[in-house]
Amino acid sequence: MTTEGKCCKEFLYKGKKYLCSLELAMDVIGGKWKSLLIFHLRNGAMRSSALQHSLTGISNKMFTQSIRELEADGIVKREIFPVIPPKVEYSLTEKGKTLVPIMENLAKWGTSICDNKTKKKDICDSENT
Repeated sequence: MTTEGKCCKEFLYKGKKYLCSLELAMDVIGGKWKSLLIFHLRNGAMRSSALQHSLTGISNKMFTQSIRELEADGIVKREIFPVIPPKVEYSLTEKGKTLVPIMENLAKWGTSICDNKTKKKDICDSENT
């Protein structure tokens, strides 16, 4: 039921109320780094250091915060291997894998609106990575 063009439905997620499902989705995967983390994990598990290095410009603090939030939301799985030195790998959960086509389409859309289309390989080109 709508009132003056506004949806009356509420969406609950982890005790928080959202008036729009897109707002909920963006709260979970929004921001600069979360979507890039999901995109970089689309081809399989990555070691923590390799994943962080694949994201140019991310600070250690922001990497840790973003990956922990994705883990808490069930998008990313963290696996710790009992070796010396410690080895930590991140991978997408089944829930996280449902986001891969969305992230790939966003990357293609970004390419399509780019002003400087060159022959240079895009690090986010889903066909080349």
